[in-house]
Order: sequence, then structure tokens, then C-alpha cells
Amino acid sequence: MTDSTASREDVYRALSNEELFNWPTVFRDGLLKGQVVLISGAAGGIGRACSVLFGRLGATIFGCGRDAGKLEALREDLAKLGIESSMRAMSVRDPEQVSALMDEVWEGYGRMDVLINSAGGQFAAPAFDITPKGWHAVVETILYGSWYMMQAAGRRWRDRGHPGSVVNMATVMDKAAVGIPHTVAARAGQVNLGKSLSVEWAPYKIRVNSISIGVVASPGLVNYPLTARPSFGHNSMRRLGDVMDVAEAAVYLSAPSAKFITGAVLTVDGGEHVWGEYWPLGKPDYFKVPE
Repeated sequence: MTDSTASREDVYRALSNEELFNWPTVFRDGLLKGQVVLISGAAGGIGRACSVLFGRLGATIFGCGRDAGKLEALREDLAKLGIESSMRAMSVRDPEQVSALMDEVWEGYGRMDVLINSAGGQFAAPAFDITPKGWHAVVETILYGSWYMMQAAGRRWRDRGHPGSVVNMATVMDKAAVGIPHTVAARAGQVNLGKSLSVEWAPYKIRVNSISIGVVASPGLVNYPLTARPSFGHNSMRRLGDVMDVAEAAVYLSAPSAKFITGAVLTVDGGEHVWGEYWPLGKPDYFKVPE
């Protein structure tokens, strides 16, 4: 591999554990001390970054996901930083498992302050080729899963008179994303659901916000074909973001900095929503305009 090739590959590299542990942050130490944060998809790229950053700021982390091995590895990594955490392998697509998870959090810690819905799963494919099973898997994980998590968390906050904050991880929805129709459909539903809940649950001091995320360097990029890469950094800032960009946005929406913010969508995309093209399967010849 040549140096130039290596530098191009480095653009897509996710931050290592050491980088996450030492990444500079604008937030003060101890900002979230005493708080308990539940993160779905905790062992994924963005979920892991949130687990590390929230933990570094003093929060206790309760992570969930489908892979018990990855979750245990995350728990061990957090322990090296002195971050208390618990992990559970489960599916957010099962409301009974979600309810049991929420009970475990409250029984173990006596509180829950923040819910971050980071669980997801997608694959790029032409719309003609997406099977009912493939569609259901994506929509149920993102939309149904976040709904089950929000409803279960909201009920417990309401019943205990405890304020709460929800942060939903979404995607850029102001433009077409050809190749991932199931994802944009589910994320749009998730965001608008959050907006409605932010109004209905305001009397209970429950805030619900979302983050509209552009292309960030994370392990999930390996699921896309090489033809998609030219559009990854096609935004106003002409580069990819990193997972800590998203984690810091999540902290901002969860901390006292956002005490007067609910029903909002914070866009973290390098300006992709105002200028840029995103082609998860590569740009079709039909849309290539001669210079």
C-alpha cells in the first residue's frame, strides 16, 4: 500500500479505544456525575463513543445490544477508565425484553437520567431488491425499537416523578438517500415520533431530541460498497465527521446546556443537508453531469 493510499484509507478509520479515551472535550470533568445513562447499540461506533464520553464525564453507563462478547469487551474497556457500567445482551425489537431491561436499570441503580437510542442496522440495496424480511429488520430495529425504549423509559420517569432526557440517533432526512429507503423511512418516523412525545411528555419534565447525523468514520462504513466512498465526504466541509462529534452533541442535549431544548433536531453533518450528495450505492450514471 502506498503512502497516498494509506492516507486515503485513514479517512475511513474509526477512532481507536485509546483515541476515544483521550479525545479532547469541551465539557468539564464531573459534569454528569451521579447520572445513569442507558445506551442502546452501546458497542457500536457511535454507541461506544457515547459510552466512553458520558462515562468520562462521570455518568454510570448501562449498555445494551445484540452481541454479548462486544458488550463485555466494552465493559472491560470502561472499567480501565474507572467508569462503572453494566451490560445486557438483548433485542430492542422485543417489548418484553425492553421492559425487563428498564426494570433492571432502576433496580440496580435506583434511577435513570438519559436514554440514548443508538441501536440501528442497515444495508444499502436498490429499492427493487429489498425483501420484506430486510425491510422489517431495519424498520423494526430503528422505529419500533426506539418506540419501545422511549415508552418504557417514559412510563418509569412519569411514575417516579423523575425528569428524563431522550436522544435519538437519526440521519439526514432533508434529501434523498438512494439505496437506504428503509433507513430513512424509519429514521423519519423516529424523529417525528420524538417531536410528538416531546410535547405530550413535557408536563413530566421529559425532554426528547434527535441528532441528524451525516457520514462519520465508524466501523459501519465497511458495509457500503467502494462505489459509495466518493460521496462520503461530499458536504460543505468536504470531509467525514468522527464519532466523537456525535457523542459531544449527545452530551450537549443531555446536560443542563439543553435544559430549554426539546423536540429539536440537532444536525451534525458537515453541512450535507444544505450542500452535497450522498449515494450509498454509488452515483448512478443517469445522474452524472458532464463538467
